[in-house]
Amino acid sequence: MPSDHDSLFDDATAGPNSRQRQARAALYTALVAVSIWTLRDFIPALIWTGVIAIALWPLLHLLERRPLLARQRALLALLMAVGVGVVLAVPFLLVAMQAAAEARELSHWVHRVMAEGFPVPDLLQRLPWGGEQATAWWQNNLTGPLADSPVTQSLRGVSFLAATRSIGGHVVHGLLIVSFMLLTLFFVFRSGARLGQQLLDASSRVFGAAGTSLLRRMADAVRGTVAGLVLVGLGEGVLLGIAYVVAGVPHGALLGLVTAIAAMLPFCAPLVFAAVALWLFGAGATVAAIAVFAVGCVVVFIAEHFVRPMLIGSTTRLPFLLVLFGILGGAKTFGLVGLFIGPALMTVLVVLWAAWAEPAPANRTPSIN
Repeated sequence: MPSDHDSLFDDATAGPNSRQRQARAALYTALVAVSIWTLRDFIPALIWTGVIAIALWPLLHLLERRPLLARQRALLALLMAVGVGVVLAVPFLLVAMQAAAEARELSHWVHRVMAEGFPVPDLLQRLPWGGEQATAWWQNNLTGPLADSPVTQSLRGVSFLAATRSIGGHVVHGLLIVSFMLLTLFFVFRSGARLGQQLLDASSRVFGAAGTSLLRRMADAVRGTVAGLVLVGLGEGVLLGIAYVVAGVPHGALLGLVTAIAAMLPFCAPLVFAAVALWLFGAGATVAAIAVFAVGCVVVFIAEHFVRPMLIGSTTRLPFLLVLFGILGGAKTFGLVGLFIGPALMTVLVVLWAAWAEPAPANRTPSIN
């Protein structure tokens, strides 16, 4: 007697007529579309779950081989999900703790600045071009009490309240996404190898061996992109954090953490170390400013042009240009998660191009060798 699975998908053995097959295909398509529409608010959490699960799948397999953990799948899944949550929360907790520790000093500084304004920095007067215009603008807008400054007027009233509410709404939405992602990760990790095998079997059943191979390469692309973005970003943060500490920048280690987070996004680390160098230059530490900027340029150049493309390209077998297009185009199209989706899509293009460009066996030119 055929199972429900066979009766649903084995059209050839069941032998229905063409109209029945078309009706059943339409029904299945409609049900899948309605299901996706129902889950539309949770799709970002599901995508992030897939990215993190793919990245951590080798670690899950390694831990599942341990006899103690193999018998406690729920405990292993819980530990891994909690570990992901801790890794995501640590940077924000460190920044919050640092802000809380300096809240009183920051409050006094804000009140003093609002009452007295900002003095004109020496940096503006040393600019080779536009120094006089910048100094005049600064004196007209920022040297007096900021309560009456035209610059601060735009931060008052309804627009400021609306911006605050918008930021609060985005924070709450982000926390909900992370919460659902961690919950879904727990169930995915608990299923373990069984879920992975089911996905491969389903891909083989629907798309054949070629589809299974493509699925594996897309997973490798996501895993390689995670390694390239996260590990290289952490490396840049560590090296530049050391440079900050040596240069005498206050809270150099915390700024190194900020640099690491920014460096996980392509070409964003220069925004941080350039700001640090500008602050050092304005404080009169010209040599330290030049040193920090030079070290930052060298570290970012090597990381972005050699280390990161090597990590991502060696895994995905993509050329550097496609890796760059995939990361930047994916981020623009899908947001932050597009950093990992983009290279996977570029892998699909490369595989399809290789299949289309390969000549048919009958027309293939014989090899010289």
